This record gives sequence, structure tokens and C-alpha cells, in this order.
Amino acid sequence: MEDQNPWKRAQAELKNIASKVKVSPKIVTRLTEPDRVVEVSVPVKTKNGLKLYRGYRSQHNNILGPYKGGIRYHQNVSLDEIKALSFWMTMKNAVIDVPFGGGKGGIIVDPKTLSTEELEEMTRAFTQRIADIIGATKDVPAPDVNTNPQIMSWIVDEYAKIIGKKDLAVVTGKPLELGGSQGRTEATGLGGAYCLDYILTKLGKKKPGMTVAIQGLGNVGSYLSLSLIEMGYKVVAIADASGDLCAAEAITDMNSIIECKKSDKDLWQCYKDHSDNAAVKECKVLEHKVDVIAPSALENVITTKNVANVKANFVLEMANGPTTAEADKVLNDKGIIVIPDILANAGGVAVSYFEWYQNMHNEKWTKDEVFKKLKSKMESACDKVLELSKKHNLTLREAAYASALERIEAGEYKDN
Repeated sequence: MEDQNPWKRAQAELKNIASKVKVSPKIVTRLTEPDRVVEVSVPVKTKNGLKLYRGYRSQHNNILGPYKGGIRYHQNVSLDEIKALSFWMTMKNAVIDVPFGGGKGGIIVDPKTLSTEELEEMTRAFTQRIADIIGATKDVPAPDVNTNPQIMSWIVDEYAKIIGKKDLAVVTGKPLELGGSQGRTEATGLGGAYCLDYILTKLGKKKPGMTVAIQGLGNVGSYLSLSLIEMGYKVVAIADASGDLCAAEAITDMNSIIECKKSDKDLWQCYKDHSDNAAVKECKVLEHKVDVIAPSALENVITTKNVANVKANFVLEMANGPTTAEADKVLNDKGIIVIPDILANAGGVAVSYFEWYQNMHNEKWTKDEVFKKLKSKMESACDKVLELSKKHNLTLREAAYASALERIEAGEYKDN
């Protein structure tokens, strides 16, 4: 039976790449478990009385710098998920070459069941519980699933009360007026577009009007689609929680569809309102015949149940962990090139680093400056991965891990 436990998958990925490239056994051993995991109870006064929620913070590794990673609020949060995500953050920060280690946090809660006041109380209570282990030079949280700049601003405010002074760099993903960075909203999707375009060009695979199918039209999928269209790609299939939509021709008015969806209309209604093109009602975006598929929402969406039906030549992993280990092997056997999540969606953490840097140095960069630096970061990371892939005959996923391990090992021994 296919094992979809994210922490076991993360450990297996580490073991696999360690068997294929030269890396210190000491480093591999250290990375097999987080440095520290904190589990806390989070009390919230609700309309039904005091309720305790369970919260986690996994600090995976800090060889390269402060732990760094988001905080998610979701009913399906689990310790294994948080540990795996903190491991992937260690790898992602190393791949993109920013001076951070990996961390991740979460609270087991359906935020839709809480009022704004209750959400704020929960955030402040969680901040109190983890205040002694976070900070600009210790551990820097950020938004993740169901968290946002407002929640980050509550953390900044509560943390200031606890330590007696304001520390804007304690979190990233803040509102602009509170030290947030220009370009952070677009960063992950835009970074993925830079990455895809660069790799296709370097491999000699790019051709005019390449077709793309995108699963997920949240922040990541939206900006990925808009960026790729601007670069000349044809987005012909999109999907969200309301269903899959495959167009007969390129979707041209994507911005209007994305704006329409913000009013809680379903994808089909928005497409009908803003496009004259025909669309196929019964379709599966990840199985659509296109050049590139980009799972941009959920984990474990390409599995042994559907991988045989994948017809694309490239998979751009914009979600975290969208492909199971078993499915990944099948894709490789079919000659489908996977651009892995720790590389493809690293644009978000790159701009998170830019925000932290601006806070620490009291600087403010323009959006154009941020995007220029982001493009350079993504292309440099992609170049390193392609180089290692060719040198050691590795898949791009294996090469991305090899690149990360190389930097982590160099960081461990730089002062020795």
C-alpha cells in the first residue's frame, strides 16, 4: 500500500540521496530528526467556553542560520506533517542559498469555526507559548495555510509585549506598513515561473506557446498562471476546489477569472462570465495532455492511482509534496521531468529572506528590485541543480537535495 506519511517520505528522500552522493554521515544523521520539537496547548475563550487547541513548532536544523518556516492553522495538522515540512524548509532554504535553517509550526484547528477575535486570541496565546524559542536570530515564522499578514502582525505585537521592544524581523510575511516586503504576495508563483522558464531554456526544451495545466488557483497558482501567460506560455487548464476546467484554447483573461473567484463564485461560473472559449466539463487537469502540469495546492495529488494517466512532459511542483515517492519513480521511468517542490516553490522563502534582511538593515526595496533579486536567486539555484544533475546522473529532485546537502555540509565545517 502507498505510504503517504510525509515524515517517512522526507526521511526516505534523505536516505536515497545520501546513498547517491558524497555527504558526511554526521550531517545525514543530524538531519534525520529535528533539533527540537515543541508541543503546546493553546487556550482560547470561545462562545462555548474555554477550549484547548494543540500547537507545534518543529525546529529542524539551523546550521545555515535561524530556523525559518511558516505557521499553518488547519484541522488536519499533525506532528509528522510539521516535522516533514520543517525538513523540507531546511532543504529549500539551502537550495535557494539563503542563510536560514528549516522550521515549521501549526495549530490543529479549523479557523473557519473561530471569530476574528477568537483567532487573534489563539494567535497571541500561541505566541506566548513559543516566545522563548523564536526571534530574528533564533527562529523566524511566516504565513502558511490559513494564516496571513494580519496574523503575523498579531505575532509581532504580542512578541513585543513579551520581550519589551518591537522586533519586526521576528516574522516575515507582514503587512507593508509593518515592515513587509514588496513582491512577497507574488513571490512563490513568480519564482516558479522563473524556474520553469530557465530550466526549459537550458535544456533546449522551450518552444513558443507551450501549454500548461495548473491545479490550484490560490495565491501560488494565480500568480504562477499570470506570470507564465506574460512569458508567452498558454494556460489551457485550471482547477480549484470547485472542479477542473480544460479549455479548448488558451485562457486569456486569467486576471478577471482570478478576481471573480474572490467573490466566492465557483471556477466554472467565473470562466463562463469572462471567456468566450469552449471548455470541457469532464476533465482532469493533472491528466490533461499538455507540456507542463503544475500541482499548486495540495500534497499527495499525483499518486499510483493517477500517475499512469499523466501525459505532460514536465511536472512543476508548486505545492509542497504533491507527488508520492512511488509516483515519482513512475514519472521518472516514463521520462517525465519533475522540477521538485524544494526548488520550484522556493521563491516565497527567497523573498521572505529579502524581507528579513530589509528589517535587519532598516532598508526598503522597490518591487522591481525585489523581482530582479528573485529572478537572479531562482536562476542561480536552478543552474546549480542542473549542473549536479548532469554531473552525477541524478533526477532534478535528487540534484536539488544534493545541492542542499552540499551547502549544509559546507556550513557545518566552514569554521573548522
